[in-house]
Amino acid sequence: MKILLISASPRKMKSRTLALARDVLKGLGDGALIDVVHLRDLKIEFCRHCESCHKTCMRCPIRDDAHELLDKMLSADGIILASPNYINQVTASLKAILERSSHFIHCQRLLGKYVCGVVTSGSGTQDDIVQDYMRYYAQVCGAQYSGGVSACANALEAKADEAFRLGEKFMQDWRGKKQYPDQLEKIAQGKEHFRRIIQMRQDAWKGEYEYWQKQGWL
Repeated sequence: MKILLISASPRKMKSRTLALARDVLKGLGDGALIDVVHLRDLKIEFCRHCESCHKTCMRCPIRDDAHELLDKMLSADGIILASPNYINQVTASLKAILERSSHFIHCQRLLGKYVCGVVTSGSGTQDDIVQDYMRYYAQVCGAQYSGGVSACANALEAKADEAFRLGEKFMQDWRGKKQYPDQLEKIAQGKEHFRRIIQMRQDAWKGEYEYWQKQGWL
């Protein structure tokens, strides 16, 4: 199983969010190929809403590190989104890369993959709001959400076992090709929604239209 851990904390190795995510990694056991990316190390500009990625699918004119990271997301079997809770939302660095992946949403590029979330905050409250956003992003891109873990940054030890079990579950979901009917229904609804939009905008969004044709979805 190829795992991509995207760490959105600016504190990098000193991050308590990363510390909690490492407990998740421990639960994966043997056989997982793990790639950890610190967003602080990357140059990722904000989306300019030029729609070039829709017109020429998967091609963005902005020359930065977003392309390599998006490719890593596509090649991974499972993605762990790890972010501190900043005013009840993921950090700006994580939001920036997710916004640069809009063609993931239009074309369900994460179909068949699994995602889980790791969140920490100073109080340990309201973290479910951030996890809900991570779950939403996963599903709208076609992935299934295996679950998440959150903790007060000053009390990580209390959540270590829960994080470990999440890692075990994450691996089991992938190995067993776990199906979450409620999530699959939402994914199917999203696919039908964008099928109509892609057909309606086939002349303007030729790249995505061609992708849908190749997938046999039209």
